[in-house]
Amino acid sequence: MYVRPFPGPGGKWQISNEGGWEPLWARNSKKLFYRQLWSPPECKFFVVDVQTASGFSPSKPGLLFQLSGYLGSTPIRTWDISPDGQRFLMVKHEERKPQAVTELIPLQNWFEELKRLSPTGRE
Repeated sequence: MYVRPFPGPGGKWQISNEGGWEPLWARNSKKLFYRQLWSPPECKFFVVDVQTASGFSPSKPGLLFQLSGYLGSTPIRTWDISPDGQRFLMVKHEERKPQAVTELIPLQNWFEELKRLSPTGRE
């Protein structure tokens, strides 16, 4: 996994030499988080400290934690970090038995009903 300026030009810095998915910057831009598929369904989550005062300088990746049973997906990230960078929100995979559909409610003219229930003051 690499970091490079967008839009270019500029350098390219290697962050992980063992792969990485779903990268996520902390809101303060001083940490980069990513996950790594270890041995399915195990995932390891890493953090890289970033210094930008005198150019881009990443630290070596540090293991944050390891979990199993949480979904990963591309191109949509299935996890996020709290604004303070202290908590994570993840999608947990659960096995469920298929259930038969026993009821179907067709909706017609739903847009008109939506306009009636939430008027915008514009016509």
